[in-house]
Parts: sequence; C-alpha cells; structure tokens
Amino acid sequence: MLITSLLPLLARYSLGCDLVAGPEGRVTLTIIPRMIEGTGHKPEAGEIRPISLTAGAAEIDAELAKGEDGALGQLIAGRKALADQLEEQRQATEAARAAAATKIKAEAPSPKPGAAGASAQAPDSPPADAKPDEPASLW
Repeated sequence: MLITSLLPLLARYSLGCDLVAGPEGRVTLTIIPRMIEGTGHKPEAGEIRPISLTAGAAEIDAELAKGEDGALGQLIAGRKALADQLEEQRQATEAARAAAATKIKAEAPSPKPGAAGASAQAPDSPPADAKPDEPASLW
C-alpha cells in the first residue's frame, strides 16, 4: 500500500524514504520528495517538504491500508492538487508575459526617418547649436 499511496508523487518527483525506530515501539516514516534530474521544473519549497508520520508500526500499516482515504493518501492528493495549481499558474503567467511582450512590440511606434537625430540625443547633452566657449542658456 505504501507504493500505491506514493504513485501520485512519483509521477512528479523522485522520492527518498527514511524509516526510524523510536522508543516504545513507535516508528517514524519520512518521505522526502526530490527534483527529478533533467526537468525544467523548479519546485516550490512547499512542494518538496518532507512528509513525516510517527506512530506505532501497526497504526502506520493500518493507515497505509486505507489507501487514498488514509492520512497519507489525503496528504499526497492535497500536495498533488497544489502542485498542479502551481504549474497551471506558472503556465498562465508565462502566457501573460508572452502576450504582453507581443502587445508592446505591436504598439511600439516605429522610428520615423529624419527624427533619428532628435531621439538619439541624450537628455543630459548640450544642445546641438551650443558653442564650446559659451555657457549653455535655458532661454
């Protein structure tokens, strides 16, 4: 049941598992999502936060046997939904950026011939008719 519960995460991440015995028969199961090498997707910090369960071995087995209805299954389903929403948001943001860039290019005025000299002058440079031996005038 563990692997079946983890399948939604395995589709998106590489997973590491850590199993530690604790006092009084308690066990801690930690599942660590990691980036899959070679993908362009950079996950958010919340997406790759480890999942940790601490309980008795029988309790963890019983919870895993519930599959999608168990705590681990519900947590993984919630994380998958969150990751899907983040990916949709990334795609929408990229599409909006591309549309804005296209719109700006389409609306940008094309330079007119003869106006190149006026637009090429820097705002801090002296006027074209300024004489080097005379101070510039504002009037």
